[in-house]
Amino acid sequence: MLKALLTALTLAFTLAGCSVNPVTGERQLSIIPESQELTMGAEQYKPTQQTQGGLFYLDPELTVYVREVGMKLAAVSDRPDLPYDFVVLNSSVPNAWALPGGKIAINRGLLTAFSDEAQLASVLGHEIVHAAARHSVQRMQQAQIIGLGVGALGLALTDNEWAGMVMGGAAVGAQLALAQYSQDHELESDYFGIRYMKAAGYDPQAAVELQQIFLEMSKGRSAGFIDGLFATHPPSAKRVAANRKLVSEIGGGGYRGEDVYQKKTALLRKLQPAYDAHDKAVELAGKKEYAAAIDKVNQAIKLAPREAMFYNLRGRLYQQQENLDKAAKDFDKAVELYPEMYVYRINNGLNALEQNNLAKAKDNLTQANQSMPTSIAFLRLGDIAVKQNDRGEAITNYRTAAQAGGDIGQEAQAKLARLSQ
Repeated sequence: MLKALLTALTLAFTLAGCSVNPVTGERQLSIIPESQELTMGAEQYKPTQQTQGGLFYLDPELTVYVREVGMKLAAVSDRPDLPYDFVVLNSSVPNAWALPGGKIAINRGLLTAFSDEAQLASVLGHEIVHAAARHSVQRMQQAQIIGLGVGALGLALTDNEWAGMVMGGAAVGAQLALAQYSQDHELESDYFGIRYMKAAGYDPQAAVELQQIFLEMSKGRSAGFIDGLFATHPPSAKRVAANRKLVSEIGGGGYRGEDVYQKKTALLRKLQPAYDAHDKAVELAGKKEYAAAIDKVNQAIKLAPREAMFYNLRGRLYQQQENLDKAAKDFDKAVELYPEMYVYRINNGLNALEQNNLAKAKDNLTQANQSMPTSIAFLRLGDIAVKQNDRGEAITNYRTAAQAGGDIGQEAQAKLARLSQ
């Protein structure tokens, strides 16, 4: 095994050689060129957003604000020419992530943990370093070198039941977004992120405060944080001490922006009770208390009637109660409000298939695959083609679904075999 690893390392160095890390200045193995890094991030950015809740579209001005803060930091980074972008995702799980090429996302659930703009800048600066220093690319290279492929990152995409059925590059992007960084990479991102904050005029003391908050929360084992930010960016006393030492060296002081931050996040905070009700409904549904869950999601809809997520959840609850007609109306509403979201399209399509509405089912599942290819959508499109006596289309869809493996792949293989008889 060791001999094989050494051979792979030697081959990798021979083919690709070394490069200088643009942030640390250290020499490192470079298998994936910058052009491929940029292409990878651009191609996987939108699909990865979908696996993590989709866009927080109810407050587009919040995304504009986050992007403005992010670009201030990107401008003073070691790779200011990367095609940076910043989005806010519609997830209560407190988390933030960066894809290769500077594609960065932060969840609304993390934004509610901040007190001011400097704390937001701390997190964004940290993620910018991950992108600028090519940390996720290095993580992927390491997995490839030891012959395990990107699957070696060993990640579940989200608690979304369809996320594990995502196919192709989107699954790779989600795994990179949710990869746990090494302690060295985390310390590097803290160190240079704080320097970016200072250069952009922010008070770097905010980075120390934030790590202290996160460390205390992790000790309390808050489930949302353990599953989100702390799973991918583990806090530690060592990080707090290192951050404090650096701030003492470079000096504190600078912009905090508490008033501005509170104003910019006012709508998010106003909507928080609606998302709390939704999250409680999810918890009740997990206990199979569907009637109580519907009551909770009704509260959420009353508070935020244009949130597609709420209708999607209520539709699934009606499905559990075998009320497919009510479920259809809610899935239709979710699709109307956020037509690009693959989850809502899949749920609408599968519900329509249960109702034997083949045209509606096919349309929704096809559009779901355009946003995010999934094995379940291809499998059920194969079933629809069989019902419509289109053998060629059925075979094409079953073959695609069969590539996924697992239960879906086995079902697709079995159906392919029957078509071949």
